[in-house]
Amino acid sequence: MQLKIGHLYPDLLDLYSDRGNVIILQKRAQWRGLDVTVDQISVGHEPRLADYDILVMGGGMDREQGIVAKDLQKRSANIREAADGGTVILAICGGYQLLGHSFETSTGQRIPGLGILDIHTVGAKMRMVGNVVGEMEIDGIKHNLIGYENHSGKTFLGPDVQPMMRVVKGYGNSGEDKFEGVRQGSVFGTYLHGPLLAKNPFLADHLVELALRRRDLSVQLEQLNDDLECSTNEKLYKRLVEAKS
Repeated sequence: MQLKIGHLYPDLLDLYSDRGNVIILQKRAQWRGLDVTVDQISVGHEPRLADYDILVMGGGMDREQGIVAKDLQKRSANIREAADGGTVILAICGGYQLLGHSFETSTGQRIPGLGILDIHTVGAKMRMVGNVVGEMEIDGIKHNLIGYENHSGKTFLGPDVQPMMRVVKGYGNSGEDKFEGVRQGSVFGTYLHGPLLAKNPFLADHLVELALRRRDLSVQLEQLNDDLECSTNEKLYKRLVEAKS
């Protein structure tokens, strides 16, 4: 079975080594015998994005994010076709913001987004920085999720999306509602860097499984030996939650 991954703007959006998420997806699929291809897609590259099973977009600084925002507008229909067709999209930080309706900076500048996610973001003077502990439910099972956030944008969710997780420690989307990230269909947005999937392999597997089920609903990934990863996740969870109190 094949898995085709598109890495969007790896030269512009790679804050805190977000490209590590692509590596984790690739390796965990290959360890299960899947034939994986990874294409780097940036300004000037115009493949049909619906041909990809997974698209990953990281975060970047304001200058790079401005360049990406302009380019995304040119490929708006292309990315929307992919989302509507069930391509799994993982967008981190700046990439997350740009999939929403708009981003209004703290100086009042309005940067239009693609409107794929029913969210909008407003710049704040205070940065929300630090480790995040969350609880995410997948197929009725709760998982502890660890990440790192560093953002000044406050993201607010509309009625057409659901939060990706509940915040146990950290700020999350806005620092107000105790939710982090968003899920809308097969599109996932989050502020968590790290890279996120290295710390939470269960989420990587969930994304791969969703992507493969576009072609075969019966797909179930075989289990890998994640004893080390699970032990590390558990220790981090306990340490960070206890540090909270």
